[in-house]
Amino acid sequence: MSVSVLGAGAFGTALAVALGRKGPVTLWARDSSVLRETGQSPRLPGVDLPPSVTITDDLEQATRARTLLLAVPMQQLSHLLDRIDDPLRGKALVACCKGIDLTEGIGPSALIAGRKPGATPAVLTGPSFAADIAKGLPTALTLACGDETRGHRLQETLSTPVLRLYRSNDMPGAELGGALKNVIAIACGACIGAGLGDSARAALMTRGFAEMVRLAVALGARAETLTGLSGLGDLTLTCTSDMSRNYRFGLSLGRGMAFDPEVTVEGAATARAAARIAHDRALPLPVCTAVADLTQGQLTVPQAMDALLSRPLKDE
Repeated sequence: MSVSVLGAGAFGTALAVALGRKGPVTLWARDSSVLRETGQSPRLPGVDLPPSVTITDDLEQATRARTLLLAVPMQQLSHLLDRIDDPLRGKALVACCKGIDLTEGIGPSALIAGRKPGATPAVLTGPSFAADIAKGLPTALTLACGDETRGHRLQETLSTPVLRLYRSNDMPGAELGGALKNVIAIACGACIGAGLGDSARAALMTRGFAEMVRLAVALGARAETLTGLSGLGDLTLTCTSDMSRNYRFGLSLGRGMAFDPEVTVEGAATARAAARIAHDRALPLPVCTAVADLTQGQLTVPQAMDALLSRPLKDE
């Protein structure tokens, strides 16, 4: 099955490298000049692209593959789908981005279904840093697809000896776990950055996970999906490692320092989307709402902590 990766950021390039060790892959980049000249991505220094990876800036060429991995940031996914003239009928579109579209308030699988109704949407998500995947370190991810037959085929196509995919048919659960853990990672980073300690971080992770499950179930997901790789697994990774962009962004907020504006922080937009959904559905999501306010400059870290700690006492 032919495979193209659309998006040459760190994660998209890492996927192309990993799959390129197995067979031919096309990697689409808006500007392919650096990749062509150096054989490396500036986002993944020291990692060489295998000869089996074909680099192109021709979107039409890239979308000829039967399986397309969509590895652009969540807030750019809608624009990318609109740029593709091919209706993509019968092809698999695998979303590799994590978030909720701010304009439409939906996840990547729903965006794909709405823009390209003839294609089969799927979601690839879970605890994974691009650098680890590119280096060939062992990683396990969730592949969610509503079509069981196509899901089996994708699982075989996209698995490698060190990239192990577990299949699910709960696309909303898989994508919401991947999206919402970024919000909690920002909260945990702010907690550590402000010097509040590991015990406070553990509490934020736990109560944040409860909010992830609450929102996901309200949007039609299965609670048990969030206990897997795409939820709890990804949450654990991103809330405890400096390699997480969302966690580092939270650290900068907690320390009162500026953060590189060129670095994509999906959790900031996801927090705003989650807070909007919480308001519309009257869902109690205090951590997500606090992160939304914090990232928009409407709360300071001490104010956010005070707001969370002053909430009425309750049963767990």
